[in-house]
Amino acid sequence: MARKETAAESANAGRLKQIALTYKMTRRADKKIGLVLAAVGIITFGVFLAIGFLIGHPIYLGILGLLVALLATAIVFGRRAERAAFGQMEGQPGAAAAVLDNIGRGWSTTPAVAMNRNQDVVHRAVGKAGIVLVAEGNPNRVKSLLVAEKRKMSRIVADVPVHDIIVGNGEGQVPLKKLRTTMMKLPRVLTGPQVTTTNDRLRALGDLMKNMPLPKGPMPKGMKLPRGSKGR
Repeated sequence: MARKETAAESANAGRLKQIALTYKMTRRADKKIGLVLAAVGIITFGVFLAIGFLIGHPIYLGILGLLVALLATAIVFGRRAERAAFGQMEGQPGAAAAVLDNIGRGWSTTPAVAMNRNQDVVHRAVGKAGIVLVAEGNPNRVKSLLVAEKRKMSRIVADVPVHDIIVGNGEGQVPLKKLRTTMMKLPRVLTGPQVTTTNDRLRALGDLMKNMPLPKGPMPKGMKLPRGSKGR
C-alpha cells in the first residue's frame, strides 16, 4: 500500500512539474496567459455562484461552478499552450516532421524521404487515406521534390492514392497548425492490411535518414505537442 501511495505521489508530482514547465514555455510566447486563465476561472465560477443565489442553492452551484471553472481553465490553457507551441515551431526546419510524429494512431510516418541542398524536405505518412507527402521549404523548389518522389513510388505502389501537402501560409498551402486536421479529413480508402502492405513496399525505397542526419525538432525544450487537439 505504501509503495502504491509513493508511486501515485511521484506521478502527481511529475504531472504538476510538467504543467508548470508547459506554463512557463507558453508564457514566453503568450504574455497574457496568466490574466486570461484567471479571468476564465473567476468569471465561470462567478456566473454559477450568481445563479446559485438566484435559485437559492449557492453552495451546490458554487461547488459545481468551481469544477466547471477548473475544466474551462484547463481547456483554455491547453489550446493556448498548443498555439504557443506551433508559433515557436513554425518556420523552422523539421517542424512538419514533429507534427507528423504526433499525429496519432493509424499513421506511419517517415521523415526526410527527400531533401535538397537548400534543406527543403519531404516527409511521408501512410495511413488509411493512402500516402501523404508533406513538404516544407521553398514552395517552388519542393514541387520538384514531390514530383520526383511520386515518380519513384509509382513503380511499386501505383494502386495507392497519393496526396501531397506543402506546409506554409501562402496560397494553396496548409498552415502548420492545420496540418493534422487536414490529414485527418482525407477520405479513408485503404484497409488495415493494405496499409501494412503499402508500408512494406515503401520500406524497400529506404529514406534519407539512413544516410544523413536531420534534427527531429524543433520542439521547445520541455514542451510536448498535445495529442488529439491540433488544428482546432
